[in-house]
Amino acid sequence: MKRLGINITLALLILGGIWWYLSPNYSLQNFVSQYVENGEFLTLEARYSAQQIMESKRKELLMDEQHTYLEPSLRFHPFLLIDVKYTSTDKKTKEGVILWSLNNGEMVLNTETWETTHGFEDAINAGATREDFKIINALARNNGMIGLDKLQKELHLERDVVESWIQNAKDKHLVIRKGNDIILHFQNPKILVSPQTKISHWLVTKPYNHAQRISRNYSSGQIERIAKAAFGSDFAIRNVTEVYLPVYQIDVLNPDGSIRSSSWNALTGQLMTPKYLMAS
Repeated sequence: MKRLGINITLALLILGGIWWYLSPNYSLQNFVSQYVENGEFLTLEARYSAQQIMESKRKELLMDEQHTYLEPSLRFHPFLLIDVKYTSTDKKTKEGVILWSLNNGEMVLNTETWETTHGFEDAINAGATREDFKIINALARNNGMIGLDKLQKELHLERDVVESWIQNAKDKHLVIRKGNDIILHFQNPKILVSPQTKISHWLVTKPYNHAQRISRNYSSGQIERIAKAAFGSDFAIRNVTEVYLPVYQIDVLNPDGSIRSSSWNALTGQLMTPKYLMAS
């Protein structure tokens, strides 16, 4: 009888573990799984050390001698490195790679300047489709606003189909409509871009240090779906690899005992924007 009780207890523990692992609440699961993984992860190679940034930005970060630096920390922000092929405006096949943030849902255009797109995150959150992007891209080509008649001509579709697409995009808050004018519902959009990132940095491997890797806001599947919707039927994904961006957190101790934190891109030495940090 005692043995039967032990077996039942073990079975319940096993079933509970399976349920926990498959449950929607992944926070604890991820916490534990991080410590049982082994190996290395890929990261873009840092060009600047935390000390170099702290020294070059000393006047900006330390307002006077009463402000002092605390020990900086290094964190890694997740991205997808996507190997793609697509057709350019001259109808020729091109091959390239895209670096896409799993934190803010935006694509990096150039790793030298860390210029990024703006608008893809909203499109991901809205569940934008290929039809939505046909309207979005038409608007982007026309400085963010287009008349209904012109949009219909550009899309080569019947009026009722165009009206239906506009309403779907409007319901997702991707566009707004004023009479017969359709307007892109993004502030300073940057969506009509070539599906390629200009990358001028090496990839290196790092041993796993899970306290340094921050969690994702978006999945690989979400990024792949929005890329396919945005870049058309000729766009194809050949391979996807998760890579990381090294980011320094530099803390300054204020005279009143409070701490002011800022985050700095280890590739460019630039301050990370609040928009990026809110998404991370």
